[in-house]
Amino acid sequence: MPDEPQSKLTAEIEEIARQDAISPSNTTGHPRRDYPPYRSSILRHPTHELVRVDPEEIERRSPAFGHTDVDPLESNLTIQHSGEPLGERITVGGRVLDGEGRPVRHQLIEIWQANSAGRYVHKRDQHPAPLDPNFTGVGRAITGEDGSYRFTTIKPGPYPWRNHLNAWRPAHIHFSLFGTAFTQRLITQMYFPGDPLFSLDPIYQSVTDPAARERLIGAYDHEANVPEFSMAYSWDIVLTGPKSTWMESEHDHD
Repeated sequence: MPDEPQSKLTAEIEEIARQDAISPSNTTGHPRRDYPPYRSSILRHPTHELVRVDPEEIERRSPAFGHTDVDPLESNLTIQHSGEPLGERITVGGRVLDGEGRPVRHQLIEIWQANSAGRYVHKRDQHPAPLDPNFTGVGRAITGEDGSYRFTTIKPGPYPWRNHLNAWRPAHIHFSLFGTAFTQRLITQMYFPGDPLFSLDPIYQSVTDPAARERLIGAYDHEANVPEFSMAYSWDIVLTGPKSTWMESEHDHD
């Protein structure tokens, strides 16, 4: 409920962590879909066995956007309008890997994010932070032969999300990865190091494995900075195996 204080949510988060330390409730490495401090997860997590679909029934090949029509300039979110967007310019890069450390080539990656004031260009986002006419907050890229990707963007700001009283999401960038079919879409979030909101955020804390949470945080990469232009963060995405990057439900939008 929006009028619940942060202290109540924090106590719930700490109690779940204590119980998991005694007897882990989830050994898959993925977050619980019904994580109570994340209030809306109780209402929208799956409660029945997933419906198995026969891929022969309908054509599902090719992701929502084709791989061949992605312009390299689409990975630069700071040049999409006539003026410079406001905020701290950053570059985010890394590699997409499988569980054996092998590169995942020609992978379509989309990102979306809030602007530097913590506001999305979306009709559902109505909190009173300013919109930036020169920043839409979406981009896409294709991984290279070595699985590498790179985006130039603006560091997003935190924002309120009404899970409870005074609830703020840590700054983050959403990543969407497509394979060769719609059914292969994966979604995750990259966070920034040292954020004071980590311990207070039910979405981040729903990843109950501390090591898995750490893998969601990009690392400051001084050598990748663009001199006198932008600071850089490095973040690899691992799709399979015990060290895979946490992926969220396609219906989670916060």
